[in-house]
Amino acid sequence: MPKTPTSPSQPPLPPAAAPAAPAAAPVEDAVPWLEEMAPKKIVAELDRYIVGQEAAKKAVAIAVRNRWRRAQAPEEIRDEIMPNNIIMIGPTGVGKTEIARRLARLAGAPFLKVEASKFTEVGYVGRDVESMVRELVDVSINMVRSEREDDVYPTAELRAEERLLDLLLPPLPSPPSAASSAAMGSTEQTGQRPLFVVSSKGDVESKLPEAETEANERRRRTREKLRQQLKDGVLEERDVEIEVQQQSFPMLEMMQPPQGMEGPDINFGEMLQELIPKKKKRRTVHLHEARRILIDEELKKLVDMDDVVNEALDRVENHGVIFIDEIDKITGARGERTGPDVSREGVQRDLLPIVEGSTVQTRYGYVRTDHVLFIAAGAFHIAKPSDLIPELQGRFPIRVELSSLSEADFVRIMTEPENALTKQYAALCQSDGATLEFTPDGVKEIARIAAKVNERMENIGARRLHTVMTTLLEDVMFELPDYPTKHIVFDGPAVRERLLRIVEDEDLRKYIL
Repeated sequence: MPKTPTSPSQPPLPPAAAPAAPAAAPVEDAVPWLEEMAPKKIVAELDRYIVGQEAAKKAVAIAVRNRWRRAQAPEEIRDEIMPNNIIMIGPTGVGKTEIARRLARLAGAPFLKVEASKFTEVGYVGRDVESMVRELVDVSINMVRSEREDDVYPTAELRAEERLLDLLLPPLPSPPSAASSAAMGSTEQTGQRPLFVVSSKGDVESKLPEAETEANERRRRTREKLRQQLKDGVLEERDVEIEVQQQSFPMLEMMQPPQGMEGPDINFGEMLQELIPKKKKRRTVHLHEARRILIDEELKKLVDMDDVVNEALDRVENHGVIFIDEIDKITGARGERTGPDVSREGVQRDLLPIVEGSTVQTRYGYVRTDHVLFIAAGAFHIAKPSDLIPELQGRFPIRVELSSLSEADFVRIMTEPENALTKQYAALCQSDGATLEFTPDGVKEIARIAAKVNERMENIGARRLHTVMTTLLEDVMFELPDYPTKHIVFDGPAVRERLLRIVEDEDLRKYIL
């Protein structure tokens, strides 16, 4: 039954992705660089998780694609092409933040989502506006480093395996020179002498005594057996002793500037850690934990951090995206200059140079924000977009209004997306060996009740579906391990019966939020 609602949702997707049908399979391969995808493909990717709001998806897809187009433009005009910053306006729960979340998962470009309200009252409870650029740089550093580590991971794995074999079967205690002298001493006692053979080229080669050759051969065979056991996972719980560096210095961690007073982001703790010699200690751990530690050490040796930093800073400047959510929270009615509005307008003026383009100092170097794409979003229930200071309004030339969700939209939200709530709860019930099924009239009833409660109470959009579904399935999820039947079906009457008291009882409605 649950498949019946989903089947109609499949046809709309191919038309959106029709021009790229042959490349539908390698979408995951194309994901690391979202900007290289055609706008229709970007919209098709967003359609997998977000219902409706075509105007917002289209605007975002064009803005993201324009980053790639700018990179292909002639060099003399490339710096003159500025990003078209977007401001999304719409009530809460209609998909503004979800669009940002999905873009963050798709984009190979560095992406950061921040709440505008955290920049109020700088020095007391807020943070410096420039910190968003520093956080974006950190995101980019981690992204590029992960890519570099993925490239060299097989090599690091091989090196870690060799080090594990050395731990399991330690090498001969004496170095070759000492070994040869020891061999000489032992041969004097046993009467055996090492053989020296002159090759046709005139090179002199020493041949070890036969007993030592056999010992080396036995050791080689033992090492190969251990290697095979490692691959088979036989030795995972075996204890080994490894030498690791001490990572943290508690006293240095206390030397961080207070929140809101970061300044140029100078980390005195890190500077002192570089000066203090690294201490090592020996730990006894399970082999699987030792493998993870050794692989991390090898990855650090193989990845060139200078190259990572250069690449990361370039990505921030030319491909970075910052999503500023809740921008209406720093907007006050124009003309008022008392109370919190002074702080709000101050935050807007602090945002202005960052959005317009300025140079920000980070711990990795200077970063210019001229070509960073900014996407702002806000519900604007009380204030209006026109209440933003005019200079900031001009930095967001593209305005997109997101529409409120209807009962029909709720039905689509519960059936079409790949992460639909009905599919999430079905997966949770499957963990307990039960099958959860929603009939089409059951889904419609849930959507009707959610829309009705949104009308009577605060309209929180699609988030209301979470509270309705939680209330509907509360008893089922609680009793599921011992539930009498392992096949649970929710049709229209069953949904009405369980949720009737919430819709009709004024005293109980508060529990749904």
